[in-house]
Amino acid sequence: MPRIMAQPSKCSMCSAHVPHLGHQRHFHGKRVSSNCKPRTKPGCSSWIAWWLGGSIVPIASGRQIIQSPTYIVRAKIGTPPQTLLLAMDTSNDAAWIPCTACDGCSSTLFAPEKSTTFKNVSCAAPECKQVPNPSCGVSACTFNLTYGSSSIAANLVQDTVTLATDPVPGYTFGCVSKTTGTSAPPQGLLGLGRGPLSLLSQTQNLYQSTFSYCLPSFKSLNFSGSLRLGPVAQPIRIKYTPLLRNPRRSSLYYVNLVAIRVGRKIVDIPPEALAFNPTTGAGTIFDSGTVFTRLVEPAYVAVRDEFRRRVGANLTVTSLGGFDTCYTVPIVAPTITLMFSGMNVTLPQDNLLIHSTVGSTTCLAMAAAPENVNSVLNVIANMQQQNHRVLFDVPNSRLGVARELCTK
Repeated sequence: MPRIMAQPSKCSMCSAHVPHLGHQRHFHGKRVSSNCKPRTKPGCSSWIAWWLGGSIVPIASGRQIIQSPTYIVRAKIGTPPQTLLLAMDTSNDAAWIPCTACDGCSSTLFAPEKSTTFKNVSCAAPECKQVPNPSCGVSACTFNLTYGSSSIAANLVQDTVTLATDPVPGYTFGCVSKTTGTSAPPQGLLGLGRGPLSLLSQTQNLYQSTFSYCLPSFKSLNFSGSLRLGPVAQPIRIKYTPLLRNPRRSSLYYVNLVAIRVGRKIVDIPPEALAFNPTTGAGTIFDSGTVFTRLVEPAYVAVRDEFRRRVGANLTVTSLGGFDTCYTVPIVAPTITLMFSGMNVTLPQDNLLIHSTVGSTTCLAMAAAPENVNSVLNVIANMQQQNHRVLFDVPNSRLGVARELCTK
C-alpha cells in the first residue's frame, strides 16, 4: 500500500485504493460491498489484501524448523502480538497454545499476563460446553483432551489472534496448563476442523468457511507452502469430490474413496473397506495432522501387494519402523491413483516413497490402519498431500485437489 500522509477513515482508504468496485460486485461467486464493513471488522489493509488476493499464511515443515512431524504456520496472539508457530490440523477444532507456567510444555510459551486483550472464558459461557471434558476451575472454564498418547489440560480463554493480516478479536482457544506424553505438537495447534471452536467456525463471517493449503515437502527448509483463507483467489481449474458429514465425528472431512489404482491396475478391495458409514465412523478423510496415509487393512494389503508385484517380485522386501514394504536397492515405483467420486488424484514417487536417513532403505510411505477407534478409517495424510493444493469448500460441501509445486 502506498504511504498516506493524512489519516482518512478506513472506508475512505478502501475506496481510495480499490477505486472501481461500484456499489456491489460479484467475484468468484462472492458478493462484495464497497462500504468496507466486513462483519468481523478486520483492518483496512486486510480488507484490501482480501480483495486483491485473499488472506495467505505461509506454511513450513515442522521437521526442519522445530523437529516436529507437523506443518506449521505463524500466528500472532494477544495485544501487543506474540508470535508462535502452530501446527495446523484439519481433524481438530479448538486451538491450544502453551502458556506461562505450563507444566510439561517444552516450547515457546504465550504470556497472557502481557496481553491487554486476554480474558478467561466463564463456566456459564456457551463456549465452555463446546470443548471436550469441560469443568469449572476458579469460576473459569477448564478442559482436558487426549491427542494420540498425550493428555492436555487447559484453561479456556479468549484473545486476539492474527493470521496473515487479519486480526480476529475474542478468538476462543485453550491456554495449556499441563501436558504429558510426546504426541501433541509442543508448540501448540491451530484447529481447522468442522466443529464449533475451529478456525472455520470462529471466522465464518470473514472467511466464509473456505480455505485451501499447499504443503511443501517435509524436507523443505522454507515457509514456501501457503494456507489461503476465504473464497477469493482460490484455484478455478480444480476437480472436486463431495464432502460427506458424519454426525458422530463431525469435525472430520469425509470424502467418498471408490477405488485405488496401482500403476494401471485397479486393485481388488472389498467395497465395505472403502464405504462411508456414519454409524461406525468408517470411510475416508483428508487430514493435515497425520503424517503417513493409513488404509483399512484389506485396502492396504491389496495396494501393498500390487505395489510389490510392480516393483519386482524377485526383490527382497524388508521392514523399517511402521513400514512393511521397504527395499535396500534402488527401485522404480508405480504411481498410485486415489479414485474419488468426481476426481482422481495420482501420486508420484515423491508422495509415495520415504528414504531412511541412514543407509539406502526406501519404503512405501503407507501403512495399515491402527487397531483402535480408527481401524475402519482411511486417512489421506500430509505426505501424500505434499505439493498439492487441497481446497475445503464447506458452503458448497466439496473438497478439491490440484497439483501445485510449493516446495522451494
